[in-house]
Amino acid sequence: MKTVTGIGEALWDCLPEGRKFGGAPTNFAYHCSQFGLDAWAVSAIGDDEMGDEILDICKGVNLQVICPKMPYETGTVQVTLDEKGIPQYNIKKGVAWDNIPYSEELAQLALRTDAVCFGSLAQRSSVSRDTIRRFIGNMPEDALKVFDINLRQNFFTKEVIEESLNLCNVLKINDEELVTVSHLFGWLPESDEDFETTWKNIDFKSCCCNILTKYNLRMLILTCGVNGSYVFTPDGEISELGTPKVEVADTVGAGDSFTAAFVSSILLGKTVKEAHKCAVDVSAFVRP
Repeated sequence: MKTVTGIGEALWDCLPEGRKFGGAPTNFAYHCSQFGLDAWAVSAIGDDEMGDEILDICKGVNLQVICPKMPYETGTVQVTLDEKGIPQYNIKKGVAWDNIPYSEELAQLALRTDAVCFGSLAQRSSVSRDTIRRFIGNMPEDALKVFDINLRQNFFTKEVIEESLNLCNVLKINDEELVTVSHLFGWLPESDEDFETTWKNIDFKSCCCNILTKYNLRMLILTCGVNGSYVFTPDGEISELGTPKVEVADTVGAGDSFTAAFVSSILLGKTVKEAHKCAVDVSAFVRP
């Protein structure tokens, strides 16, 4: 059985309708477990009621976790939705998942992990950043190392992104993040144009292919919301699929299910195009 790990933030999304357990790496691990994989969520929680609730929820859905209790409160995020159902985040700092400790248990998990998913958010602190990098460094050479960039607020730097691009062999990025990163690295000139205008005026396919080559990636996954998604590979193959038209309540967790379905499908022997189709179908109907 293939082993997958999501490492990073485990937290409560405080939505208008109430609290929901979340965090991109944890969502990723849960969705991978639904494909029958040996899935693990790695994070840290507080020694508090919200931390205990996280452990209870994971146990209830049979999700394996390494989430030690730390002397910090369990993470929370205030989430509001705009008129299009797109989430806006206010993420509390100095919480438990900023302090994920490395351990022998993590080192042993890394040795048998066939795919890991990590992001930029949990690397905002030096402690968790070091743990993530040590974990990836102990993984098998041929494992999938997926950087789901997941930019949030101002919790990212050019240095963290570039180091993560050098650590990974698969990049998952959305259209807005591609524009942000391209400006940050000087691949696109800075301008006063808004995102939609910039997007219409750039050759995003060439931009993705350049990133693929520059960082020697095995795959680059680009999601563009209602405008579809793409998977680029070094042999020049581009898988392009539209986004199914479904009624959207909100998009919290949809990207994580996409990544999980794609990675799970690849590990289960599917082709890139087959894995892409599965990811699109799963993310269209996921309800966090």
